[in-house]
Amino acid sequence: MGDIFSSLGLVVVGIAIFVTVIGALYWLASQLPEPWRERARTAVFIGPGLILLLGLVIPALLNFRFSFLDRDEEWYGLGNYRDVFTNGNNIKVLTNTLWWGILVTGISTVIGVVIARFADRMRGEPIAKAAIFLPTAISMVGAGIIWNFVYSPREYGLLNSLIQLWPGEQEVTFFLQDPKLFGIQSDWVPGLNSLLIMVVIIWIQAGFATVVISAALKGVPDDLVEAARIDGATERQAFFKVVLPYIKGTIITVMTTTVIAVLKIFDIIQTMGKGGSFGTSTMANEMYEQAFPQDNEGLGAAWAVLLFIAVAPIVYVNARNQRAMREGR
Repeated sequence: MGDIFSSLGLVVVGIAIFVTVIGALYWLASQLPEPWRERARTAVFIGPGLILLLGLVIPALLNFRFSFLDRDEEWYGLGNYRDVFTNGNNIKVLTNTLWWGILVTGISTVIGVVIARFADRMRGEPIAKAAIFLPTAISMVGAGIIWNFVYSPREYGLLNSLIQLWPGEQEVTFFLQDPKLFGIQSDWVPGLNSLLIMVVIIWIQAGFATVVISAALKGVPDDLVEAARIDGATERQAFFKVVLPYIKGTIITVMTTTVIAVLKIFDIIQTMGKGGSFGTSTMANEMYEQAFPQDNEGLGAAWAVLLFIAVAPIVYVNARNQRAMREGR
């Protein structure tokens, strides 16, 4: 107990010192003449965040350096990057990540648009949206454990239990260990196990997409829809020609946010894919697996660099879309 109170005391003292320093700097900034006063006040509050952000630069540079080393920390040059794009297992990881980005983002966004459209202004709308959004509140690990029971080959596996209801003797299916898709096993085609894990993320992300897009639909001016109807547009035409273009920025935000979340997917692969076994690994998972369990820090660092390169343009598109939405208001 003494160690706990000692730790809490240190935390309290640290917070007190931080608040005191910020308060003193803010007071000093308030003594400056305009226009420096307001700029200095802004810098006081932005400064700590910038310092912490700059503190990440050194680890990032060290990671970039590690990506040129081999397992024994000897110079390997671009060897790790070459291995990523030539080794069959690594190509499978890349294509898995690509399929995750395409299928999870596309399907969850479409589901979000459809549900938001038909749930809009319906009776019991808040209850329906709360039920749809509920999976989003579940942690990835929790969702993985729940769906492991669904796909389990044991007697309590829900999906296998349903299959056993069909007439005749049905074989038990090991869903999460099946790397084939309709009998096809290829580095370029996701296996059945990968697709079934994607279902879990779609189940989670669809609720997020529904809530955000639903809020955007309520912001569409009624005058625009009425004008389209006066011009002879049907309900469907008004939705596709007027409403969807109006909320395009929100849809792009949902899609880019989902892509970034998918690129960073790790915990669900660990929980359901047994650490990326049976061809289910993705970039973020492979980064961890290579750097730690397999003790190949060079290849793990290379995956981290490639993950950053993949996320960076999506973040740029998202930022540009947000700026366009602000300017369009």
